Amino acid sequence: MDDGLQNNEKREKLVRAGKMHSIHWLIVLLSVVLTFSAWYYSQFQQSQKLEIQFEREAEKVVNLVKQRMTLYENVLWGGVAYIDAVDSDITSQQWSTYSKSLQIDINYPGINGFGIIHNVQPDEFDNYLQKQYQQRPDYKVHPTHTNPEYWPITFVEPLASNKQAIGLDIAFESNRYSSIKKARDSGEALLTAPIILVQDDKQTPGFLFYTPFYKDGLKPDSIEERRRLIKGVTYAPFIMEKLMKGTLAETNRYVSIKIWDGTDLLFDDHLNDEAIKVDESPLLSKKVETTLYGRTWTFSIQSNISFRQDTTLNQSSIILIGGLIIDAFLLVLFLLLSKANRQALKYADQMTIELKNKTKHLEKSNIDLEKSNNDLEQFSYVASHDLKSPLNAIEQLGSWIEEDCQDILPEESKEHLALLRQRSKRMLKLLDDLLDYSRLNLTTVANDKVNLEEKAKDILSLLESNDNFSCTAPNIDINIPQLPFEIVLRNLISNSIKHHDKPTGQITIHYAIKNNFHEVSLEDDGPGIPEAFHDKAMEMFQTLQSRDKVEGSGMGLAMIKRIVVHYHGSVNIISDGKRGTKINILWPLNS
Repeated sequence: MDDGLQNNEKREKLVRAGKMHSIHWLIVLLSVVLTFSAWYYSQFQQSQKLEIQFEREAEKVVNLVKQRMTLYENVLWGGVAYIDAVDSDITSQQWSTYSKSLQIDINYPGINGFGIIHNVQPDEFDNYLQKQYQQRPDYKVHPTHTNPEYWPITFVEPLASNKQAIGLDIAFESNRYSSIKKARDSGEALLTAPIILVQDDKQTPGFLFYTPFYKDGLKPDSIEERRRLIKGVTYAPFIMEKLMKGTLAETNRYVSIKIWDGTDLLFDDHLNDEAIKVDESPLLSKKVETTLYGRTWTFSIQSNISFRQDTTLNQSSIILIGGLIIDAFLLVLFLLLSKANRQALKYADQMTIELKNKTKHLEKSNIDLEKSNNDLEQFSYVASHDLKSPLNAIEQLGSWIEEDCQDILPEESKEHLALLRQRSKRMLKLLDDLLDYSRLNLTTVANDKVNLEEKAKDILSLLESNDNFSCTAPNIDINIPQLPFEIVLRNLISNSIKHHDKPTGQITIHYAIKNNFHEVSLEDDGPGIPEAFHDKAMEMFQTLQSRDKVEGSGMGLAMIKRIVVHYHGSVNIISDGKRGTKINILWPLNS
């Protein structure tokens, strides 16, 4: 009753185990939370990396513009140094030669020209024109204006692309004029506010870059001295779009830019058909203000399509998708395990029913088996008493007939009588061995001290033909079940004598301890056993020679194997099939 109740309780536990529980859902939920946490953290890290990369790209763009303007400034100051180094006024030929030596188009991409603007006071204007007419008869100053001084462009190279600027009086327009006066008064390089260059057919934004030079190469310290000694400026006209193309390698740029001078737009990647692909919804953007030669430029910088393509957040997306897939697999695994548990329980119920039915049949079979064993034991007694008596009588009768009719029987009949007595003895031997085998007590017997040498001598003395055979064994004591071991040893020695092909022979017993086993080996010098028959020799009623040659039931080795296996040992035959046989027995030390 209690066992049944316990079994029901165990079954209920198994039923509950076959369902999805809160712990399973909690594990799935935690897995999902971890997935989204990993995704968020990865996205955060990736965003930081993108911001750092964007900041680096933005800083690089601004620095490239600054570096390029510094390079142009150096060119202009180089022109000032050249002018100061020449004792007389520079001619158009000298300026052309100097400008060409600089290879402006190659070494300074983005610059639109390189020239000189002289400061000419009204009382010097006619003299200035006279000098220019001598070099260039078609030179003229234009346009007219009402300012008290003149700032005409005297020279500019390359001439072909800047012809319209030759003779242009900078004082005609306020942005140009105010910036050149600031450059004169400060003695520093300055930029103008955004203007439209006269040589720019597209009428796009541009500016002029001035560096002042003074009479006699002086560098005046005060504004008054600078105004009094000003001689002119070296200058460079810039078209902003051309400047940016020469400054920035657009194919390698990850940002697009707009540049403002105050409210005036100087440059816009969006308006440039040849520019990089602008991202209409940029990932990142920023503004940078920087002061350049008296002007404040505002850089509006944003990431472009190249930046989006090369730095997308694929890593975090992969983590999210991969994590969700793993979560789904985990949920499916729990569901499958639950289903498998239910199916296993159902299968166990079916197996229990089948097992109960088989148990009933087994109980009936055990009853039948017990009856069969009893019948077999009864048969043993019958074989011992009822069968052996007639066989003894037959054998005795044959002996009497042979004695009484010794003189009158033909030789053939005598042979037949001898054969009859031999077969009767064989049958008696078979019944004796069968009786011994069936009555063999296989209950475990305690270990006892056995001396191998003494036991071998005792056994040999009780066997027939013992005078013709010798048996040697080591003089040692071993702890082993005495009676079973004696039966084994007796059968081994008996077999060696019985199956020997010569009237005399030598039997040797070896002993060793091997891996917690007694290793007892009996070796004789009789005929060998072919390897193909090693297993067959261990079976009941099997002999390798004709029973007419060797009397035996074929149960000796079978009885040995049954005893040794019962004590968890093993028996094996070692023989090359030519000469000599070794029976090796492993018997546990603690049997």
